[in-house]
Amino acid sequence: MRKLSLSFLALAFVALSAVPASAQDMMPEMAEGEDVEFTAHVVDLSCKVVYNLEGDMHRECAQVCADRGVPLGLMAEDGTLYLPVSQAMPGAGDNERLKPHAEHAVTVTGKAIERGGMHTIIIEKVEM
Repeated sequence: MRKLSLSFLALAFVALSAVPASAQDMMPEMAEGEDVEFTAHVVDLSCKVVYNLEGDMHRECAQVCADRGVPLGLMAEDGTLYLPVSQAMPGAGDNERLKPHAEHAVTVTGKAIERGGMHTIIIEKVEM
């Protein structure tokens, strides 16, 4: 009986240790992106788009919205709005990194991915 229990335990250990490897095999391949660096204003996607706020009023609103989970975005000088995304699954937001820069111009380095008209960026570096 003891031999059977040890065999079952060994078999269970082997089966369970294979799960992470097979889960990794199921991970979809990341989209091809383009390495970019550009200047942009940090905006919140609610107050900037809906109310077109600017200046100190937008800065305060953006910080409150960021605390409530509204994503902060990057409005490039050419008017393109980029939504920061993450390679992590599930995705981790960039609000904490961008919040101090709300309504300020920053230089952003990262990997831009455009799909279906949506412009996204995986941010590598943000500098004022």
